[in-house]
Amino acid sequence: MRPLAAARHVLATVLLASASLLAAPAAHAQEAPQPQARPLAAATVSVYPPIQGASVWNRFGQTPPSSHHRVFSNWGYLNDWSVDIYQNPGATVVSPFGSKTSAGGPVTVRVVTVTPGCATGNLADGGWRIGLEARDDSTGPVVGRADVMHVDQKPGSIAVGATVGPWTRLGQTGRFRYSSCYQVNGDTGAHIHLEVINRTKYSCYIARSAGAGLGDETVIGRVGTLNSGPQQAC
Repeated sequence: MRPLAAARHVLATVLLASASLLAAPAAHAQEAPQPQARPLAAATVSVYPPIQGASVWNRFGQTPPSSHHRVFSNWGYLNDWSVDIYQNPGATVVSPFGSKTSAGGPVTVRVVTVTPGCATGNLADGGWRIGLEARDDSTGPVVGRADVMHVDQKPGSIAVGATVGPWTRLGQTGRFRYSSCYQVNGDTGAHIHLEVINRTKYSCYIARSAGAGLGDETVIGRVGTLNSGPQQAC
């Protein structure tokens, strides 16, 4: 190639490259979009057995929280899950809510419902239903509620608006007459029917085998979780 032709070829190549850069899509010069932060769950509160001391989870294998009947509603919604916790008559019944959130903040529990548990309104058919509400004191919102059913010998101090601690006596386990609301034939069938619900989204239970032994510090579920539906394991 002659010198003049070579110079023209170099000039043409440079101009073509410049034109290609100018014609490049504007998006190539933009930064890649940043992923949006996913919403985080609020601090959760552990749910413990509502019976002080030893108790039994779903003793006879007939009340698993994945399918056990839910009877009560809160905030216009059927509760998220339920389970029967067993202990012979006379065992102390307590609040199932922990005293601190998963973030370490204090939890206040107050009584929101006190009523006979069975539709007949007769305590002899199934004892008391005591509804409790757990609030995260660090951030302010209510996290969840629990209905504690088949409570016997409720103290007069357990009334709507009362604040209760983790060991406040709500009453005791009892033995009630056989009915459609309470189908128990012997003392080993005495139990607390527990129902739990989140204020938003859904709470969850900790799955375990029927007849599993429980203690005071056994976590059986959580409120404040972001489960997608009712009757789900954590």
